[in-house]
Amino acid sequence: MDFSIALSSVLLLVFLFLKVPVFISILGAAATYFALHTEINSVILAQRVLAGSQSIPLLAIPFFVCAGVFMNYTGVTKRIVDFCEAVVGNIIGGIGHVTVLVATLMGGLSGSNLADAAMEAKMLVPEMEKRGFSKAFGSVLVATSAIITPLIPPGIAMIIYGSIANVSIGKLFVAGIGPGVILCVTLMILVALVSYKRGYRSTIKVDTSAARVWKTFRGAFLPLCLPVIIIGGIRIGAFTPTEAGSVAIVYSLFLGFIYREMTLKDVIRGMKETVLTSSAIMLIIAAASAFAWALTKEKVPQYFTGLFIEHLNNPVIFLLCVNMFLLIIGMFIEGNAAMIILVPLLAPLAKHFGIDEIHFAMVVIFNFALGAISPPMGTLMFVTCSITKCPMGRFIKEAIPFYILLLACLLLLTFVPSFSTALVNLIY
Repeated sequence: MDFSIALSSVLLLVFLFLKVPVFISILGAAATYFALHTEINSVILAQRVLAGSQSIPLLAIPFFVCAGVFMNYTGVTKRIVDFCEAVVGNIIGGIGHVTVLVATLMGGLSGSNLADAAMEAKMLVPEMEKRGFSKAFGSVLVATSAIITPLIPPGIAMIIYGSIANVSIGKLFVAGIGPGVILCVTLMILVALVSYKRGYRSTIKVDTSAARVWKTFRGAFLPLCLPVIIIGGIRIGAFTPTEAGSVAIVYSLFLGFIYREMTLKDVIRGMKETVLTSSAIMLIIAAASAFAWALTKEKVPQYFTGLFIEHLNNPVIFLLCVNMFLLIIGMFIEGNAAMIILVPLLAPLAKHFGIDEIHFAMVVIFNFALGAISPPMGTLMFVTCSITKCPMGRFIKEAIPFYILLLACLLLLTFVPSFSTALVNLIY
């Protein structure tokens, strides 16, 4: 392997450890490579940065971000919380189950795990404390539940993966439903066990009558139709995944008109938030595209392919090694950036070992979702703790059972492909 690419990779890690913004860290590493290779025209760096952000499928990112932001201004969140509370509000650990269900249902509307975690931390953690839960447990539950968001369609991670690896984004949307539901169910089981052991029983009685369930369901019905519209529309060919994003925006504006809770000021504020969030994502993608070009030019993917074929010519061992590698990388590098750099290396390897491309995509996305709550650089951990004022040490201690559960789900997803592919095969 060339010295220049090795030095650039080391610099990238150093920058990230020093908490330099992610896109500057990656761009700095790419610029170092080009500076050391004077025979390569430096204009190529600028070309790769621009080309990395000009992929047609990536247009879906600002569309879905905008739709998710608008959803938060339409009163959708409150309606979904009311519906979830009417369904599971009175069982042991009721408000904890509500948190998990809200994260699952909102994941199909927003596509952004950080936005969902911030919203739930503000709304539900104070309510959990009021009903007897500890602040640390509530914070961990919100952060862990937000992992479901990248898995449930239309997750931004699926759009990025599909555009890089040339995998059908529509199929990835469908594939995410299985892992998302598994994580939702297992988290609810863990909440029930912890609540039973610690005596988390609310003194506040919630109305869970059939009349209230029906009333709240009617309020939440229209927002919950969005994932069905997106997947159904893509499947029947009414629109592409990119066009589905614009459909989602129109639908969110329609809900704002129906519910009469979104003003013109909210629309303007939502557009500003969309620009800021989308810009942050696209800057990372653009910078990572230049670095990925350098890796490809130095034949790093071929080098790793040869290494795996020579020493680990077994799909099971390959998947175990990939899981361990991605879990470690996810602790230090933002998931979308790591995906852009590593997927071109790993996807050809998975293909060589005969691993289904949809199955492997969900394993990669799940791994990077776990990295978002793992110390020392987990973004979900920092966002949630900054809002709830939960000490980081208490958060990590409280999160241990959740980490064990998530690792068990990862192994299940890794070695039982049907959890990812069964629905895809059924629908497609």
